Amino acid sequence: MIVHVLNRAREAEIGPVAVACSEAEVAEAVRAAGGVAVMTDPALPSGSDRVQQALDTLDPDGAHDVVVNLQGDLPSISPELLRAVLHALADPATDIGTLVAPITSDEERQTSSVVKVACGFQPGQRVAPALYFSRATIPWGDGPLWHHIGVYAYRRAALARFVALPPGLLEQRESLEQLRALEAGMRIACAQVDHAPFGVDTPADLERARIALGAYRQA
Repeated sequence: MIVHVLNRAREAEIGPVAVACSEAEVAEAVRAAGGVAVMTDPALPSGSDRVQQALDTLDPDGAHDVVVNLQGDLPSISPELLRAVLHALADPATDIGTLVAPITSDEERQTSSVVKVACGFQPGQRVAPALYFSRATIPWGDGPLWHHIGVYAYRRAALARFVALPPGLLEQRESLEQLRALEAGMRIACAQVDHAPFGVDTPADLERARIALGAYRQA
């Protein structure tokens, strides 16, 4: 699965690609596929901390001023979505860019593992500020609902600030790391895409991924 994600990232052609990991078997799989793997401290509390540590190792001189954090559990993500997340940083006042897609079913709306975003897109607008993230269905009333896709484009200074912040109260309540940034007054912008890739969070999701990616093997 990690190699599928690695390949999608390389196909996006938005910059050098590396996998930050704390497991030797993941690093071996990445290197066997011709990728770059960076071993990070397994005690780090979050994926953002892992990205920061890997960035310090790979680019200590700060040649790159934006880094995209793509999780390894999105094997069906398309290169187009990775390019789209950079559109959210078009405003220089934005600290972090991310992606949203329309929620299209009651199951998606009601499932707590699908994170929702309160953001409002004006007609013809494809980027809007994130006002809040929640596992609950937000906002209230008629209108579109937005499924958050856990891909982030950080300005380098914003990532360094973010990982230095203490966990936020709402972050801990909702178990959503991005709320730490909002609580600290950082600006997150959402780029709208047409659909969300499925993530692999359970054994059933993994089986679905194997079938969808043509990697299914009969036991």
